Amino acid sequence: MGYVDARHYRFFPGDGGVHAPAIYVIDSPEHPFEVTPFAEPRHTNIITLPVHNWNDALTPWPAAGLYRGEPDFGGEALLTLKELVNGTISSIERESGLFPAARAICGYSLGGLFAMYALVHADVFYACACLSGSVWYEGWVEHLQALDFDLSGRYAYLSLGIKERRAARPILKTVQERMTACEDILKAHGATVDFCMVPGNHLQHIPERLGAGLEALDRFMQ
Repeated sequence: MGYVDARHYRFFPGDGGVHAPAIYVIDSPEHPFEVTPFAEPRHTNIITLPVHNWNDALTPWPAAGLYRGEPDFGGEALLTLKELVNGTISSIERESGLFPAARAICGYSLGGLFAMYALVHADVFYACACLSGSVWYEGWVEHLQALDFDLSGRYAYLSLGIKERRAARPILKTVQERMTACEDILKAHGATVDFCMVPGNHLQHIPERLGAGLEALDRFMQ
């Protein structure tokens, strides 16, 4: 069994028809996102796509767990991305009758980190929304700085809670500084970037942040 749970995707059609852009939202089978942000009238078609083993599937390389007693991060983002690009996306679009003009990827927390990872590692995605993304992940900013990629004409929406840098763990306190660094790197490689600071800590206002990210992607991709 792979990391992408393609059997349990949810499809939320927009009003743009089968050729409208598609937004893939990385979801969790254990704690699926509320449906409300997806139900808003939009031009784009939206697909929520759960992944198994969140901490392994969405991280770019292995790293120690954040807290004592918690499992380490598995670092299998490349395998997850290959699953998406080499079969899952085409299968979902074929089953849903979609022929998207472009695609975007959206995620929250580690899903947000993966969304940015996917944007810079796969040409299939035209835009991403990195919502409270875990860009504090050890080595991520350095990895992004070392990559050779071209994002001309592409788009990234970044958001972060204003209280997230007050987290207890020292590595989490770096998230705002590192998100700013990510913004600068993406812009330097040609992307249009919107970085929004929003109310709350990492676990607050998730539906509102998700709705704002989807709205930004929908607006850019029309």
